[in-house]
Amino acid sequence: MPLLSFLLYIFVTSFTPGPNNIMAMLFANKYGLRKTTKFCLGVGAGFLVVMLLCSYFNVLLQNSIPKIEFFMTVLGAIYMVYLAIKIILSKDKDDDKNNDENRNNSFFMGMLLQFINPKGILYGITAIATFILPYHSSNFSLIMYSLFLAFVGFVSTFCWSLFGSVFQKFLSKYKSQFNIVMALLLMYSAVSILIK
Repeated sequence: MPLLSFLLYIFVTSFTPGPNNIMAMLFANKYGLRKTTKFCLGVGAGFLVVMLLCSYFNVLLQNSIPKIEFFMTVLGAIYMVYLAIKIILSKDKDDDKNNDENRNNSFFMGMLLQFINPKGILYGITAIATFILPYHSSNFSLIMYSLFLAFVGFVSTFCWSLFGSVFQKFLSKYKSQFNIVMALLLMYSAVSILIK
């Protein structure tokens, strides 16, 4: 397994803005870190379920169609390049801050969000198909990697809520530089899996 590419992909995809991170940051700004922790725990729990589903979905595909691995790797690399381009071209969405999110700051809503979060689902399918299944396919390793991916998802969400307004100010001040660095790291990951 290309470990550096795997870790870069996970870091960039987990820590760049997405529904989980943005909502956690907004909730922490509005209600404080302690009240937002239950939302972050819900995100982690939901993410674990989604990662397990992605793992076994990928195994099913790989076992049903053994030659699909190459196409899944290429598709994963294309998706990473697409994400890199979206990161570079992303614009501020300040109107999302005006929504009243009080009732959504709960464990259940954090967990439920994972099942309608396309970024999280595509992240799981791509990470598992591209980096994990070509090297590990036992139930134990799939469960352990799913736990690891869910833990990283929780940590990234918690970090966004921890830094709250401080991180939000940093991103608004250095947004384009941050996005370029993250996009380049993502493109490096995509290229490295294709030339493994």
